[in-house]
Amino acid sequence: MLYFTRWKALGIILTALIVCLCAVPNFFPEAQVKTWPAWAQRRIVLGLDLQGGSYLLLEVDSNYVKKERLDQVRDDVRRTLRDAKIGFTGGVTVRNDAVEVRITKESDAQAALAKLRELSQPLGGLMGSSGQRDLEVTDAGGGVIRLSIPQAAMLDRMRKTIEQSIQIVERRVNELGTVEPVIQRQGNDRILVQVPGLQDPTRLKELLGKTAKMEFRMVDTSVPPDQAQQGRLPAESELLMSASPPPTPYVVKKQVLVAGGDLTDAQASFDQRTGEPVVSFKFNTSGARKFSQATTENVGLPFAIVLDNKVISAPVIREPITGGQGQISGNFTVQSANDLAILLRAGALPAPLTVVEERTVGPGLGQDSIEKGELAAYVGSILVIVFMLLTYRLFGVFANIAVAINVAMIFGLLSLLNATLTLPGIAGIVLTVGIAVDSNVLIYERIREELRGGRNAISAIDAGFKRALATILDSNITTFIAAAVLFYIGTGPVRGFAVTLGIGIITTVFTAFTMTRLIVAWWGCGGSGRRACRSRSLIVTHTVLIGLGVLIAILTVVSVFGWLPSLRIVPDDTHFDFTRFRRISFPISAALSIVAITLFFTHGLNFGIDFKGGTLLEVRAKSGAADIAAMRTTLDGLRLGEVQLQQFGGPENVLIRVAEQPGGDAAQQEAVQKVRAALGDSVEYRRVEVVGPRVSGELLAYGMLGLMLAILGILIYLWFRFEWQFALGAMIANVHDIVLTIGFMSISQVDFDLTSIAALLTILGYSLNDTVVIYDRIREMLRRYKKMPMPQLLNESINSTLSRSIITHFTVTLALLALLLFGGHAIHSFTAVMMFGVVLVGTYTSIFIAAPILIYLGVGEHREDAVEATTPAKKNKA
Repeated sequence: MLYFTRWKALGIILTALIVCLCAVPNFFPEAQVKTWPAWAQRRIVLGLDLQGGSYLLLEVDSNYVKKERLDQVRDDVRRTLRDAKIGFTGGVTVRNDAVEVRITKESDAQAALAKLRELSQPLGGLMGSSGQRDLEVTDAGGGVIRLSIPQAAMLDRMRKTIEQSIQIVERRVNELGTVEPVIQRQGNDRILVQVPGLQDPTRLKELLGKTAKMEFRMVDTSVPPDQAQQGRLPAESELLMSASPPPTPYVVKKQVLVAGGDLTDAQASFDQRTGEPVVSFKFNTSGARKFSQATTENVGLPFAIVLDNKVISAPVIREPITGGQGQISGNFTVQSANDLAILLRAGALPAPLTVVEERTVGPGLGQDSIEKGELAAYVGSILVIVFMLLTYRLFGVFANIAVAINVAMIFGLLSLLNATLTLPGIAGIVLTVGIAVDSNVLIYERIREELRGGRNAISAIDAGFKRALATILDSNITTFIAAAVLFYIGTGPVRGFAVTLGIGIITTVFTAFTMTRLIVAWWGCGGSGRRACRSRSLIVTHTVLIGLGVLIAILTVVSVFGWLPSLRIVPDDTHFDFTRFRRISFPISAALSIVAITLFFTHGLNFGIDFKGGTLLEVRAKSGAADIAAMRTTLDGLRLGEVQLQQFGGPENVLIRVAEQPGGDAAQQEAVQKVRAALGDSVEYRRVEVVGPRVSGELLAYGMLGLMLAILGILIYLWFRFEWQFALGAMIANVHDIVLTIGFMSISQVDFDLTSIAALLTILGYSLNDTVVIYDRIREMLRRYKKMPMPQLLNESINSTLSRSIITHFTVTLALLALLLFGGHAIHSFTAVMMFGVVLVGTYTSIFIAAPILIYLGVGEHREDAVEATTPAKKNKA
């Protein structure tokens, strides 16, 4: 019934109002918001593609961590056996990811085994209670004892290494004075660093790429460096090169006198005698004692200050240094001295970090994206609002109010979650505006059917809401599954799109079945003869909506267009014989699918750097049009392999694509530096993306896995909600959509990247939305008309939902058209794929493929061939 108690109505209104109010902090300056209570400071965070900044994905060298642990075990074994006075032959060796030692006397084997097992410690946390240990000590036979590191212990060590690395990375980034950086763990061995406003991450990468393992060691003067280079190197020494050019060899003893971990402070300063930049340091008590002892015992001898196995300075000890402080000199510039001080203050990384993915967006491009996204949102919203007003008149006003509240709630929830809004996220909101009306369209079309069936207005409205509920839930849950999978596999902007789409689905269901119903109930109470709604307290709805500022704006638009006749896209009581065309649509679809698959294997897809690796730079000439010929000549001289230059968006904008470089992730970073150095300051770097080979392979694998998981998840849900034939039919229809869309991408050669995966998953969810609506009606009619032949039942089902399908797809088309025309280059490929998959393929598939295929899958095969005496059309007329 359209009856709401006072408390139920108030609860709906307060829920919508509170969620909408959560978006308020976004309309005030950040400095002012920070003066508010902590609970009121939550706001939407702009993604780097909107505000500009740098995104770095760092990977911890797991091989280094394993090697370091094995070296530590080897030293512990040597020390333990020597302390126990147990002899061993041939030294302690590392072989096949394990440490092996051969005991000299067979009689000492058991004692050695017992002593070495003392090195094995239980793993911390929950693992320790299960009996797992950090070392497995076994007797390999023949007097050989083998010590290996279990997988669980290695994972635990990697976890601790990541946690320590995050703390050090955070200290280093904060030392640069950046604003609100985001540093978090990603996966088992990676760290994500996002720094808003950082246009050139070169210095940041240099700081993060250094382990900063500082050591103070003595220089070995017994062997000249030139003889050491010829192989005459003492066992207790090693050959290291200087950090500053030209590379100078030093013979340095392996023994560490003082480690960098004993430093408590380091500051860049100037030498009072020479005026050169130096780094002043200070030790803790233990470090000061060891440094004093070392300098006292080695007066007159040179000692080396070693940073990451490079000698940065090798001064001669003139006198004992007992104050626990000193300074490092070494041809520093002001910036290099400051950077070294930052590294020493932050501490040494437990393992080297490698940049495996980089994405940098300049502030100019970010502002352009915001402006274009806003324009697309305004245009798309206005088109949808006007269309709904022309189609449903007063009920169109109700739908527009619900959509406006829906969008406000999306922003409120994004603020409440401190979510990041990206450019694809804006596209998700614009798309939500287009599909949010779908629930209202389903309800309104149901109401029209009930009115044609002879019900009065109030009864028809009530029945329309009740009968549309299951359909709306089924269609939105399938789309939500696709959004959830997209969130799970996506990163950065793609995950932002999934968040906004998922939240939009939740708020859409809420507004359709509470707010829209409440508004209609209030309207029903307003006129004479509408006494089924007895709660006059619902007048509060009107007041709250006016307070939100939505109702006045939309009613103003209605007053402008109120004189226009109501727009009817699809006539009432259509009786097209859709199933007859299955003999044409199936062969056509099969032929198109074969062509699409052939194109995929022969023409291929234009893989973006997300999936094939490499470098992409978007640059803008600082003066006049860009000289592409000169830029191509300059870049060809760098010998970076295939380099593509493409003009887009204007004569001053150039897109540069550099093929993946051999040599791993570090080689990709070197390619960026070469391009930057070659182009110099003649261009503005608006966007830089670097994806290493490992990340690109993972992204492609995750993308394909995401598609399969989405299809499997939706298949399971539909199997649960319907019969297996419906689930299989929906999947066949969706595979058909995906295959044709991939064929379109192959022939059009639009970039196939992570946003393309997002588009495919959205097409998957939205096409299912349309199919589920038809299937829901088929299921309903199967229960109602037991003897109607299946082809006729399918035709009646499709015809009864045809108006909804056409209207919904038209609203989505308007929203996507606004994105395509005004959304900018960054989401052009995404929108083009969506236009093809949703608009051109989705409606056709649900009507001409998904529904008729049920005949061949055996749905209704045991039904009687006789037609019921009364068909639906005749019942409506009765």
